[in-house]
Amino acid sequence: MKIATYNVNSINARLPILQRWLAEEQPDIVCFQELKAIQENFPLQAINDLGYQAIWHGQKSWNGVAIISRLGEVVERRNVLPGDDEDAQSRYIEAEVNGIIIGCLYLPNGNPYPGEKFDYKLRWMERLHRHAADLLATGKPAILCGDYNVIPSEIDAYKPENWVNDALFRPESREAFYKLIDQGWTDAIRQLYPKETIYTYWDYFRNAYGRNAGLRIDHFLLSPQLTGRLTAAGVNRNVRGREKSSDHGPVWIELAD
Repeated sequence: MKIATYNVNSINARLPILQRWLAEEQPDIVCFQELKAIQENFPLQAINDLGYQAIWHGQKSWNGVAIISRLGEVVERRNVLPGDDEDAQSRYIEAEVNGIIIGCLYLPNGNPYPGEKFDYKLRWMERLHRHAADLLATGKPAILCGDYNVIPSEIDAYKPENWVNDALFRPESREAFYKLIDQGWTDAIRQLYPKETIYTYWDYFRNAYGRNAGLRIDHFLLSPQLTGRLTAAGVNRNVRGREKSSDHGPVWIELAD
């Protein structure tokens, strides 16, 4: 089973890139972030034409998350992260697909630091901690994947010294990320590649992609029931290099049946 996560940075603007990638790689399940489309503007027909079912939660201009599958029905469990009834930002959707709970998340960026946006990021991560613990308590295999907007360690950034006061690399953000790991979740990429330089995001400016001046901010966290089934993981870096592509590359894992 091949599962991918991809911050598409506007699903309609990137639809040709997305269709080509899906046809080439044929992932079984995909989580999308940053749809930047209201609910009725999700390109469902184009997704269906490629053999996928879909659930999504859109939002005008910003945010938006979706899960698609070619393995059968995508059974939605929730389309909001619990813990704040006032939070109207579309950043989390969760489904059960083929016996696995999949949480697709678009964690707040948090910049500028310090400020209300950074405080919101930390509050959102605390809500994620509580929900992640509840998922583990179910005993079911689960995945939390998406754009975490967190650089976990220095190896995950080109010139990490340039990110010291950025919300993505602040000690508070990194500590919150590792609190999830301490619950029992496994960082899939680092499980298989503990020391390699692997990036998932390259800025549009300063020829970042050409210089491989990237960040690893898109992550797969696996529950203990899935860690032993992990057989492969990687980033489709070449997709980022295509004309009019997202500034993220698709990240994927493979699980043994």
